[in-house]
Amino acid sequence: MNANWSIKAALGLFWGACVLAQTGEVPAANIRVHSSLVLVPVTVVDSANRYVLGLEKQNFRVFEDDREQKIAQFSGEDAALSVGLLFDTSGSMGTKLATARMALLEFLKTMNAPDETFLVEFSDRAELTLGFTEDTSLVEQKLTAVRSGGLTALFDAVHLALREMKKARNPRKALLIVSDGGDNSSVYTSKEIEELVREADVQIYTLGVFEPYAFMGMSKEELSGPRTLSAISDQTGGRAYAASSSAELPDIAMRIGIELRNQYLLAYSPANAARNGSYRKVRVKVVQPEGLPGLKARWRLGYYAPAE
Repeated sequence: MNANWSIKAALGLFWGACVLAQTGEVPAANIRVHSSLVLVPVTVVDSANRYVLGLEKQNFRVFEDDREQKIAQFSGEDAALSVGLLFDTSGSMGTKLATARMALLEFLKTMNAPDETFLVEFSDRAELTLGFTEDTSLVEQKLTAVRSGGLTALFDAVHLALREMKKARNPRKALLIVSDGGDNSSVYTSKEIEELVREADVQIYTLGVFEPYAFMGMSKEELSGPRTLSAISDQTGGRAYAASSSAELPDIAMRIGIELRNQYLLAYSPANAARNGSYRKVRVKVVQPEGLPGLKARWRLGYYAPAE
């Protein structure tokens, strides 16, 4: 085994296993964004679900519609993030609200100085309560004043957040949704939102807090909540977490923050230069380094090509 690889991989596995995230200045990733580049954040874990750091450009292969692409730029560094927080304040969140607020506060602890975030609250309607800021204390102040009540306009909140994300200044973009997942007040439909999600260059993580068992009186929206949140996340290379108890929320939120800090960023210019608005499937293959156990990767599943 290559000695340099052994040291780097060992350090990567160590830090991933320890699950540490520190605030403060971090070096900017060596990724320059051009309109022609497709950005693909990739999370790599081992068989024990520990983050694997220290991989190099040659350890990745990227395919678009089964055609291999040349990786133009690569970074394994902790790049600055632009994150949108979507917080469900509907009546159904009721007793879960305080713990859900605590979960977002835990997530904010993983943010670094160059990161920026905004806050969308939603109940009967979605509202941008705080635009992009690097000052997490402003987000904390807004969260402190949150009260629950009303219905759940989840899809409208995602639409609003994706629109706000167009103002992001960092190449890595993510949304974190905290909700029980049942939409019953949106203008937009689930199908429309899934199409928008495919178009957006944004990873979406969802933190769903659900009743452990279905019971009489639950609406069809509440019953479909887990499936809805999972569908939104899967397309983007994010992940849907489910909590059957609100007490689990802060730990899961911290894990999401840790994952975002332990990703690779690949960029390629598509060999298919047609500007036809077609959907392109993306697949990433990790070239197994000698001496390491099996690795698993998660990435953005595809994107829509620009249209004339």
